[in-house]
Amino acid sequence: MDEPSKIYRVGDATITRVLEQRLPFKTQTLFADFDPAVIEEHGTWLKDGHIDATAEHFILSVNTWVVRVGGKVILIDTASGNHKNRPFSALFHQLNTPYLERLARAGVTPDEVDFVLLTHLHVDHVGWNTRLNDGRWVPTFPNARYVFSSAERQHFDTAAGASRRMVFDDSVLPVIEAGLAEEIGPQGGQYLPGIRFHSTPGHSAGHMSIELESAGAHALFSGDVWHHAIQVYRPAWSSMFCADKSRANASREWVLERAADTGATVFTPHFSGTSAGEVTHAGSGFTWRFL
Repeated sequence: MDEPSKIYRVGDATITRVLEQRLPFKTQTLFADFDPAVIEEHGTWLKDGHIDATAEHFILSVNTWVVRVGGKVILIDTASGNHKNRPFSALFHQLNTPYLERLARAGVTPDEVDFVLLTHLHVDHVGWNTRLNDGRWVPTFPNARYVFSSAERQHFDTAAGASRRMVFDDSVLPVIEAGLAEEIGPQGGQYLPGIRFHSTPGHSAGHMSIELESAGAHALFSGDVWHHAIQVYRPAWSSMFCADKSRANASREWVLERAADTGATVFTPHFSGTSAGEVTHAGSGFTWRFL
């Protein structure tokens, strides 16, 4: 898991992955529409680290992407975090990963981060927003602006749902109270020169995908419009984590079309392997190539 991360160049930007953890999910649990025929159809690439040896579990990653552009250091999503109470999921409960050491190996210290851009506010995307210091949750990146969807904040900043409230209170609220948060309206829009939030709801209430354009080249940080590369070939499959499957399907189709039409390098939070690739049109559908 500590292999050196590839550095991608998109125009004048460089992009590097920081991998927090890899996780197995039963195929039929992750996708209610799972059809075993896809294993035979796509077995050649699936067996290269995207499914386990028994072909019963898809392998997912939990990633942060480090973007350097225009003299700024930007993080896209912040994974799950350490020492956090997550009784609703053993996958995220009281983790103790060397995430900050991996971030340092990518050449970044917390004080150097200028912006933290969040696709949405789920447990595995906001965890390293904060760290535990003398019994208090404090911003991990004290000099950064944390930017997220206003619709997401409104949804999670409610008393309904103990797990939802728990994640918000320890991983989002502290950065708001520290005066470091900025919100993007529900339709998305440009935040920095060349960086735009696109509304891609369905997985969550105010989910956003983030696009970077630099020197005529495009990068697309998809967020959780998908969880596994098999969804490029089965875009009608929404995962168990999608709140509104119909809207999630529409958002996934939009991302596929956008990526194929712009020639974007796509950076995903959960695909295994390199987690990055290209989408191209293939007949009436799409195909994926890992980079």
